[in-house]
Amino acid sequence: MTAMDEQERRRRRLAAWRGSHRVLDRRSTDGTVAEGLAALVAGVEARTGPEAGAEGSSGFVHDPDDAVDVYGGGVVADLERRVAGLLGTEAAAFFPTGTMAQQVALRCWAGRTGNATVALHPLAHPELHEEGALGAVSGLRTVHLTSAARMPSAEEVADHPEPFGTLMLELPLRDAGFVLPTWDELEAVVAAARERDAVVHLDGARLWECGPHFGRGLQEIAALADSVYVSFYKSLDGLSGAVLAGPAVLVEEARVWRHRYGGQLFQQYPAALSALTGLDRELPRLPSYVAHAKVVAGAMAEGFAAAGVPWFRVHPEPPHTHQFQVWLPYDAEVLDEASLRQAEETGVTLFRRWGAGAAGAAGLPPGVSVTEVTVSGAGLEWSARDVREAVGVFVGLLE
Repeated sequence: MTAMDEQERRRRRLAAWRGSHRVLDRRSTDGTVAEGLAALVAGVEARTGPEAGAEGSSGFVHDPDDAVDVYGGGVVADLERRVAGLLGTEAAAFFPTGTMAQQVALRCWAGRTGNATVALHPLAHPELHEEGALGAVSGLRTVHLTSAARMPSAEEVADHPEPFGTLMLELPLRDAGFVLPTWDELEAVVAAARERDAVVHLDGARLWECGPHFGRGLQEIAALADSVYVSFYKSLDGLSGAVLAGPAVLVEEARVWRHRYGGQLFQQYPAALSALTGLDRELPRLPSYVAHAKVVAGAMAEGFAAAGVPWFRVHPEPPHTHQFQVWLPYDAEVLDEASLRQAEETGVTLFRRWGAGAAGAAGLPPGVSVTEVTVSGAGLEWSARDVREAVGVFVGLLE
């Protein structure tokens, strides 16, 4: 497919998604620039979290009459304090991207431990989506403790034949299907790393929605690790940005490296404001999204079975977060076209993009395509019957 063809297909997808009256996940990226700016202003003015209406509360996520940030401060500092409080850490620093935040964290830990080797999963974000940046930019070396599509076990951590300075755990492991360990397994893995004198860093880009699976709050989860990074655009629908949280001495060093990496931006208030809006509006609702994702996933499995699809998989079933995968034995372009036609012809967007999936992900067989399903506020309107019926229509478009 040429670049022009792909651009036209993207326009068609956006038109179909925007025109759908029923979607599982309504994303800000589906909108226009004007809509995005209007939503940012509306979000700032419409406080909905636990502090809304409290005595002394302004009703704003941040004082709109405050001066804009200049190389930090202002609303950016407000966001850093808010996240440090939510995670129970001494300090936090805002970064323009999670990729930068995580690379800086791992680089700082390498200097502090004296060991530049990072143990992580082969499906982790730095290994699949960062063009080898840990080695090329920071001089770090990576090792893999398991090739299974899950977090490494405590035994695999303990038995690895060479030392490593940092154990990085991605919660949830997105390219394996947004999978999480049990709480006991997570505690055991962290303890095994400590026994090896390694520090533990959490890739918590999607940490916000992990609490229901673990039955623990954010502070208790974050307390297991020495540092954690969280994203604002994945679960909270912010514009961009991330925070690295941990001990004050680490965060101060990270601020120095942030500048060296080009992340000390002149003004970042739109991203910071959208992050505060997400924390205020979306974070309290995430448990309901996680709960309903289980309903949606179960109904999808029922729908595929009733439609006579010869082979399919909803993974994991039930989902561990508000996101999961669907596998089908068709070419991705065929599935994409059926998904688009369903949105265009019925006004229902059931699936978005299909692809081949990450190599080695969860035992994905050859000839099988995968899509990621996210259930957010818009998805709460779907009943199990709605999902089953939509699956039946989708399968009919494959014939």
